Amino acid sequence: MMVNKKSTYEKMLTIGTVNVILAIWFIVTVLGWVDPKLVPSPQSVWTALVDILQNGYKNYTLLQHLGTSMGRLVIAFFAAAVMAVPLGLASGYNSKTRAIFEPIIEFYRPLPPLAYYTLLVLWLGIENESKIALLFLACFAPIYISCVSAVMKIKEDYINSAYTVGANKQQIFIHVIFPACLPDIFIGLRTALGVAYTTLVSAEMVAAKSGIGWMVLDASHYLRSDIIFLGIIIMGITGVLLDKSIQFVERKIVPWKGKE
Repeated sequence: MMVNKKSTYEKMLTIGTVNVILAIWFIVTVLGWVDPKLVPSPQSVWTALVDILQNGYKNYTLLQHLGTSMGRLVIAFFAAAVMAVPLGLASGYNSKTRAIFEPIIEFYRPLPPLAYYTLLVLWLGIENESKIALLFLACFAPIYISCVSAVMKIKEDYINSAYTVGANKQQIFIHVIFPACLPDIFIGLRTALGVAYTTLVSAEMVAAKSGIGWMVLDASHYLRSDIIFLGIIIMGITGVLLDKSIQFVERKIVPWKGKE
């Protein structure tokens, strides 16, 4: 009962925070405290949404822009997860594997995406391949690092206990290491998704004709702050929904997280 009350109270706080932000935005724009070219009113953003829903933006509907961006993001994210999770776990479990791959990942991880995006465009062309590759690299490092860290912080007592009852290395990896790493793996997945979303605009800067990130960038050339705000709001909402979907899967797969 206490948990339910706490959950309801926290939801009310969240809703209240959103309402306060919207109220401040409305008041500031109505009173003319800021230039509407810099901060559009909620009404103008809503008008831009209705217009784009009816007429599209630059020959594409809003759903096509969103679908294009989501397609690039989802393909890159799942490809990175499929490759980074086993490689990260193997690197955490085996120091030789870690010695091979860690220098490469640590080298490119802090680089700004645009620093190597030009190379990807030269190698893969200006179509979706280079954009997906950029998002893939953005996703890969956070997942890999979280998996390595998860394996290395497992208590040796757990592994030694498994050896004591006769488990071999493969059984220890499957039944001890992997389940113990799942909470950190999901943290890495959520982090990677956030990093990839911030990289999405960079991925759609070069030779793109559709996508939410491209729409925001194109609108900035014409000082269409209403469309810029609309694109940012859409990206924020879809980002939250994607993160919530990962949390939902995590609760199903790792029900013991946070419980003693």
